[in-house]
Amino acid sequence: MFTKGRIVGLLESSRSQTEVSRILNVDQSVISRLWQRFQRTGDVTRQPVSGRPRVITPRQDQYLVISARSKRGSTARALGSALTVATGIRISRQTVYRRLNHASLYARRPAVSIPLTSAHKRARLNWSSKHQNWSVGEWANVMFSDESRFSLNSDSRRVTIWRERGTRFEPRNIMERHHFPSRGVMVWAGIIMEGRTDLHFFDTGSVTAQRYRDEVLEPYVRLFRGAVGPDFIFMDDYAPCHRAVLIDDFLETENIQRMPWPANSPDSNPIEHVWDMLGREIADLSYPPSSVTELKRALQEA
Repeated sequence: MFTKGRIVGLLESSRSQTEVSRILNVDQSVISRLWQRFQRTGDVTRQPVSGRPRVITPRQDQYLVISARSKRGSTARALGSALTVATGIRISRQTVYRRLNHASLYARRPAVSIPLTSAHKRARLNWSSKHQNWSVGEWANVMFSDESRFSLNSDSRRVTIWRERGTRFEPRNIMERHHFPSRGVMVWAGIIMEGRTDLHFFDTGSVTAQRYRDEVLEPYVRLFRGAVGPDFIFMDDYAPCHRAVLIDDFLETENIQRMPWPANSPDSNPIEHVWDMLGREIADLSYPPSSVTELKRALQEA
């Protein structure tokens, strides 16, 4: 209060706001707001603020922030529940988001860390250099394909963490890609510039080379090769079932050209955006699938 009084006194003695800022080492914007308030109300104290009172105290705010930073993968609901256990205060998810946003913490998808050796990095660079000048017409002949697993648990492809802006690639905010062994479904799909395949579900068991040939290459890839013509190029990764002699023989017999693909490069495959979109659609459902049948239906309708 004493400093506020000095500010007003100096301004009333014809000092400029810039001079007062320098004399008292107070930001000029603070001085400007204080002077406007004094001229409007004749007082330098803050007036009572209308509206709803704060739901939680600054100390409880601090508890939320510490919890979010120590357990960055926690959901807003889990953080709110932890606060309730610790303090007895119940707050909504929206309040958790607001209080953490106020502390510059935001729910964001983590960067995914893929372990790369020097050889992997060289192969990726060579592949990029070789294809950097391809025309749109050349890319239009390429079918990108891959498998992905969707789980009945909280969406395995939509994990978020709490982090500050500009810190996405700091080590504490990077998560390694995990496998999800819980109940779910393995899906294959292929995309090309002018179209896509249907989703194909591998219902039971692992994906063998024979299943890959009989359930994917025969009914989907071979037909697209016929539609596009001899310039068609098929991209799949280095999964063991994709690189068996049985598969090489089939592609050669059907005159299907395969695009060389650097190992450990799923993040370079455009179809990852399709899997991400499907994961978001499933996660946003009002009633999440409770069975594999419901999960399949939801994926097909997404």
